[in-house]
Amino acid sequence: MVWPRLLMTAAGLALLVGCSSMPAAPAGPSADVVRTDIARRIPARVEDRAGWAADIQTALAAQQLPANAENICAVLAVIEQESGYRANPEVPGLPRIARAEIDRRAAALHVPSLLVEAGLKVKASDGRSYAQQLAQVRSERDLSELYEEIIGRVPMGQRLFAGKNPVQTGGAMQVSIAFAQANAQGYPYPVTGSIRDEVFTRRGGVYFGTAHLLGYQTPYTQKVHRFADYNAGRYASRNAAFQSALSRLTGQPLALDGDLLLPDAPMEKPGQTERALRSLAPQLGMDERQIRRALAQADRLEFSDSALHSQVFALADARTGTTLPRAVIPGIHLDSPKITRELTTEWFANRVDTRYRQCLQR
Repeated sequence: MVWPRLLMTAAGLALLVGCSSMPAAPAGPSADVVRTDIARRIPARVEDRAGWAADIQTALAAQQLPANAENICAVLAVIEQESGYRANPEVPGLPRIARAEIDRRAAALHVPSLLVEAGLKVKASDGRSYAQQLAQVRSERDLSELYEEIIGRVPMGQRLFAGKNPVQTGGAMQVSIAFAQANAQGYPYPVTGSIRDEVFTRRGGVYFGTAHLLGYQTPYTQKVHRFADYNAGRYASRNAAFQSALSRLTGQPLALDGDLLLPDAPMEKPGQTERALRSLAPQLGMDERQIRRALAQADRLEFSDSALHSQVFALADARTGTTLPRAVIPGIHLDSPKITRELTTEWFANRVDTRYRQCLQR
């Protein structure tokens, strides 16, 4: 019959009309509104606040991250802590640090100092020797570009650096260059050189630093633990809390560093945390391979929902008679030639958190 088919068609048209008349989902604030909000939260002393605001807004929009006060202030707090709003910050004593690194690598590889001196006397592309250029580097970008040229033009450079640039972080947010290279898909700007080069620009440093800071889900209820992760590695705060609970449960002292699985460890030589877990295997109802498979998720959100995570906390909570924290700032001492005093991940996270709270009040 024709009528039922016509009725269905009419119903379909009515449905389409109804859908077309439904109100559209509310749009978020415009780019200009977001940039204005970001600019007013940047300290007045900072030059080109509008430029910083534009780069931050673009980074949030390109990564589909909400441009709310919490995310904006988290990014601003890390920028202020890591570089003081300088896209290519100078590093005090960098020539000395760089030369010491060259000498250290030469000694480790048994490269004679005379060969090192000869290599540094080679003329660079601008006519100066590499030793002269090295004495005048002021920023990590300067040093990175110099290392790239030494590696490419001097045999000694290939031998000392194994073809790998020693400068591994950079930019306004001191983001890992390896992280940037691994997460370059979706980068919203044209790349005329390399991703390494982009990290040392304001726009690139902000984009990849924002991705490292906000581009993953966490189980945290406090921003300070995300800041700790920025310094110590993703999920380090959750994993340090897991180590703390495990230590209380077993009575074994464990380093609360967030590293649950020793990289490339054979089954017969587990790391400290894994050994402690194996001692609980009967209580956990898991064998060594099941424990190893669970720990392989330690760098992902899924570990929070794993049976291993749940059972360790259930046992530890029952043993202590309290609900233990599910996030703890890792106890890591920061080690870098650029650091001239004893600093920790806790110091870093709390400093950034203070800046974050001040930004929220602005």
